[in-house]
Amino acid sequence: MVKGPGLYPEIGKKARDLLYRDYQGDHKFTLTTYTSNGVAITSSGTKKGGLLLADINTQLKHDNITADVKVDTNSKVHTTITVDEAAPGVKAIFSFIAPDQNSGKVELQYLHEYAGISTSLGLTAKPIVNFSGVAGSNQAAFGTDISFDTSTGNFTRCNAGVNFTTSDLIASLTLNNKGESLTASYFHMVSPMTNTAVGAELTHCFSSNENSLTIGTQHLLDPLTAVKARVNNYGKVSALIQHQWRPKSLVTISGEVDTRAIEKSAQVGLAVALKP
Repeated sequence: MVKGPGLYPEIGKKARDLLYRDYQGDHKFTLTTYTSNGVAITSSGTKKGGLLLADINTQLKHDNITADVKVDTNSKVHTTITVDEAAPGVKAIFSFIAPDQNSGKVELQYLHEYAGISTSLGLTAKPIVNFSGVAGSNQAAFGTDISFDTSTGNFTRCNAGVNFTTSDLIASLTLNNKGESLTASYFHMVSPMTNTAVGAELTHCFSSNENSLTIGTQHLLDPLTAVKARVNNYGKVSALIQHQWRPKSLVTISGEVDTRAIEKSAQVGLAVALKP
């Protein structure tokens, strides 16, 4: 595996995962089983208010080729075919959604010791072209992420970011939404033994002159049980506890309280993921 700056989405990812990953406001159940020939079948259902959303995903791996086929509640079939090491350091991804004839997309990813590049092209007459590139090392990197709509001749996305990494600290700064917002994030590993970490994310919107700040932490109570908590400047406090009751099988309970509207009921989420 190449050690380098990675791809653009990895800028600030550690802080985002700490602050937002695994927090669940709905009820979700996921079951993964494996056939005798190695095909993985994952069934999931999510209850969002009065709605029940479900999907079935099948994954087949053969050598360096992985095929994922997912059928959702709306009878749409999502297909993704991934070829690892199509060339040295290159990953090729082809995806489409049936019956949408304009959903086809081809993506190429290239990882190098000092660079990470991803480019994708929609398979339409006038496609949207995406490009992101990161240059640097696994200690310091700078990158950009842009999308161009050939049908209108406009840039639909234009972001840039910088990332600094030490043995226990990661800091990043990103300019998003065509320069409309600036986000600074911070992740600090306090104790690797207990996976104790703290993180923060501050976003400033130039058009509205508003700031949003989220601060969070995580900690392992024991090797199988983790807790997380976060709070933002809008007065919302969230916490979760996640327990691995058997290998690869997780139960997560999370809750959120709005301290500015304490009379409202707390939002409680439950996620159960079972794997053999």
